[in-house]
Amino acid sequence: MKEIIIRRNEAGQRLDKLLKKYLNEASAGFLYKMLRKKNIVLNGKKASGNEKLKEGDSVCLYLADETIRKFSSGKRNTVSKTGTSSLPMEIIYEDSDLLLLNKPSGMLSQKAERGDVSVVEHVISYMLAKKELTAEDLQLFRPAVCNRLDRNTSGIIIAGKSLPGSQVMGQLLKERTLQKYYLCIVKGKITRQRRLKGYLEKDRYQNIVKITEKGDGSPIETEYVPLAFNETVTLLKVHLITGKTHQIRAHLSAMGNPLIGDYKYGDRSFNEFYYHQFQITSQLLHAYQVVFPKVEGVCQGISGKTLTAKVPEKFWRLIRETTWQHGIQGALEVPH
Repeated sequence: MKEIIIRRNEAGQRLDKLLKKYLNEASAGFLYKMLRKKNIVLNGKKASGNEKLKEGDSVCLYLADETIRKFSSGKRNTVSKTGTSSLPMEIIYEDSDLLLLNKPSGMLSQKAERGDVSVVEHVISYMLAKKELTAEDLQLFRPAVCNRLDRNTSGIIIAGKSLPGSQVMGQLLKERTLQKYYLCIVKGKITRQRRLKGYLEKDRYQNIVKITEKGDGSPIETEYVPLAFNETVTLLKVHLITGKTHQIRAHLSAMGNPLIGDYKYGDRSFNEFYYHQFQITSQLLHAYQVVFPKVEGVCQGISGKTLTAKVPEKFWRLIRETTWQHGIQGALEVPH
């Protein structure tokens, strides 16, 4: 028999969701059968699985130890082995529920394949080393990133250190009350602020998205302000109103202003010039600022804050060494 006492990081979710995490190799059919037969009970009583768990609740599994081991093996037991209380990226903000990091270009936000080491694995290792998390805790809760950045996009990424923290950030992102701003350098001269609308359709086979003015895809909105420009390129501050896959890259490319270094949506010959001159090998896109609304209760420590992430050196070098016809002062105010 195994008893699980629900703590803060497990509360607020359905019983069947928690069971699927703990017995992660078991089928849904097996779990619901055990609930019907009262081999799994909640607070000593029969449960259906859709009950919302509260802190202090007791979940008892009247199963053989061998059965529990059989169904609780596998992916959930994989943790980072680095064992370090430092992170290979700048910490912008931290409290008991949240961790905001300046992700470098080239690092995955979360695993794509089993052997990957992503931001998530670094956060888990960091929390394990600081004893804010134990290997046993990982059976029922894993820290997670709340906003994803493409592998070659740098900048602010938000990690939930607790389930309540992740839930609050998820709600802010869903409601679009958390404002996200990016910096990018694009081909072409842009002299005025614009708010773009369109529809985004995914091509899963080619791993690209297409932007149309009318269509059946997801509606998107992207707003930008030029900070500096010349006849060839523009430094943009982009407000990502909706947050869809490759949205900024594809939307600006569709407008004839692809990002420097973007080989998927950009201009190859244009990119080659900047590769040879500045060693730019991927898109110059940096999630540099987040503005939080008023937050009460969990995460109230971050309420109303505006946080920024320093621009990577290669990005800053291009800003610094470009001759701008307009807006040089605005360009130099970029955090670096």
